[in-house]
Amino acid sequence: MSEGTEAGGEGGGERGRLPPGQAVRYEHKPLHYGRVPSFRPERWDFRVFGATESLGTYRWTWEEFGGLPRAGVVRDFHCVMRFSVPDVPWGGVRAADLVRLAPPSPEVTHVMAWGEYGYSANMRLDDFLDEGVLLATHRDGAPLAPEHGFPVRLVVPHLYGWKSVKWLRSVEYMVGDRRGFWEERGYHNRADPWNEERFSHQEDTGTGPPP
Repeated sequence: MSEGTEAGGEGGGERGRLPPGQAVRYEHKPLHYGRVPSFRPERWDFRVFGATESLGTYRWTWEEFGGLPRAGVVRDFHCVMRFSVPDVPWGGVRAADLVRLAPPSPEVTHVMAWGEYGYSANMRLDDFLDEGVLLATHRDGAPLAPEHGFPVRLVVPHLYGWKSVKWLRSVEYMVGDRRGFWEERGYHNRADPWNEERFSHQEDTGTGPPP
């Protein structure tokens, strides 16, 4: 394990840390909605917008994004399709470091992560700030494969994988909750694998925004 990389997962071996209803899979076949986008570095940028402390939008070019502080984590990846990939090494920019560079308004409670083609996933600000959450550019020490989200994907390892938005382009700060792409189509608003929060019909009444 390289310097600055953290190991994750529950203790007691793979079975001891496996969420209910999941099975170990070492091969991580990509699953996504829509086609793989082309990467054009001269046109690419990353933005933070919405309820920022300054009321402005923060923007980084691809070259500027590459100069942000780097970190690494090793975490299990849990897919809602009932498989988990243990000990995946990710490298990139911590979400917490991004938030320090682009501070939210004190009223912000949630974020929306936006990918290419309008794909989106919502989550609580506290989930976004978890120490394991990265804006990942690398996996296994190499740049992400295009089908796994190159050049940048959000990695939220403590939630089901659809919250880990591929081809990430922006983060929106929100002062209230709003459902993202799959959440509007029947997936659970929170997506905690340890509580098997897979589908919206499992939500307690009044605990999330309308589908």
